[in-house]
This record gives sequence, C-alpha cells and structure tokens, in this order.
Amino acid sequence: MTGPEIVVDRSSPVPLYFQVAEQFSAAIQRGELAPGDRLDSELQLADRLGLSRPTVRQAIQHLVDKGLIVRRRGVGTQVVRGEVRRSVELTSLHDDLARTGRQPSTSVLELATVACPAQVAVALGVTAGSAVQHLRRLRFADGEPLAVMENWLPPDLVRLTLDGLQSRGLYAILRAAGLRVRGAQQRIGARAATAAEAQMLGERRGAPLLTMTRTAYDDQGRYVEHGVHIYRASRYALEVTVAER
Repeated sequence: MTGPEIVVDRSSPVPLYFQVAEQFSAAIQRGELAPGDRLDSELQLADRLGLSRPTVRQAIQHLVDKGLIVRRRGVGTQVVRGEVRRSVELTSLHDDLARTGRQPSTSVLELATVACPAQVAVALGVTAGSAVQHLRRLRFADGEPLAVMENWLPPDLVRLTLDGLQSRGLYAILRAAGLRVRGAQQRIGARAATAAEAQMLGERRGAPLLTMTRTAYDDQGRYVEHGVHIYRASRYALEVTVAER
C-alpha cells in the first residue's frame, strides 16, 4: 500500500472526494509521499476506504488538476517531481490593478438570475436550466477598457448588487460574505475579437484577445463561481515565473 492513512467523515458536509484529495495533498506537502511514489489503483483505494470508484476517481482527478500527481500509462498514478504551487488566496482583476497603482473601475453590463447554460452547469456541478446569478462587466484601468468578464454563481451564495460590483472585485465580495476561495481550475487561451467585443474594448475587429476560463471552489470543495473573461492582448499580459528543476 502506498499513501497515508486516510480517514473520511461521512457526517461532514465536505464532499468525500474532497476529504480524500486534501489528505493526499497534505501528505505530499509534508513529504510523506515523495516525488515518484506510486498511489494505489482506484480499485484498491476504493476498497481500502470503503468508497465508490467514481468518488475515488474524482479525488484523483482533483489532485491531477492541482498538479500534484500524474497518470502514466503502464506505470500508474505517481506523485510528480516538483509540486506546482498555486495561490490559495485567489484575487480578482480589480484587486490586482489596485495593488499595482492602477485605478480600476467597472461598468456592470448585466446582473440577473438566469437559467444555467449546459456548459456552465457542468463546471458548477448544478442542473442545466437551474437558476444561477449571471453578471457581465466591463473593467477599466485608469479609464481605459481592459477586459470583459462574465461570471455565473449559485443563486443563494451571496447577494450581488450593482453598487457592490462597481466598487469592489468579485472575490472581495465573496470574502466579505465569509466565503474562502481556496483554489480554481483555470484555462488560458487566445482568440480574435468579434466586432462587438472590439467595440467595447476599443480595439479593431479581429484583434488578439487573451482568454481565461476559471471555475473556483471554496474550502469545503463547493464550486462558487465560473468565469469566462477576455483581455486586450495589447494592454494585458500574463506573467509566470519558472525555475530550472
């Protein structure tokens, strides 16, 4: 058997997969599981923990998404060499701009309760067509348009207002409501601006845009928001620090 002693609390509101994943994550951070160590198979873990295979599979996928383990054909599931560390205090663009001395401002284009689109429902783990909060904002830096941000949140998570969204970032609002955004699954990409997007952002049609899709979860493993954002590539860059192993 490879791995720490895992204890699950079935009476806890924290999802079982998240309990398992967090205990494996802690063991990796403590060095109890070293780079290259192999984990038991899904079937072995499910049998040892008394859980279903889908639950164990979800826990393993969560660790893969966090960059802590990797699946290799013919080898199995291994702890990766060099943990990918991500900030547990995720910030919003509003907060990032303020920290760098820029003046953020926001125009709220839409704030409404809508039927959840199918793709968003998959990301948030809710039923397609169920009620969700939908917001769309145009973010400025020093009076210049920078990004268009679209987000969906569960309807009873936090009360959003126009005044609040114009003066603060979304994550600051969530923190003020007592929600701790612990991590996110995030994808970065690029594409050309549509005519409508170009007009809003002060760019030409077809201008390059950076895209970001993010689904954030709290310290109980609940998905709290799904966002699809676009940024002017001429005014915005993503910077990553890398080091040699």
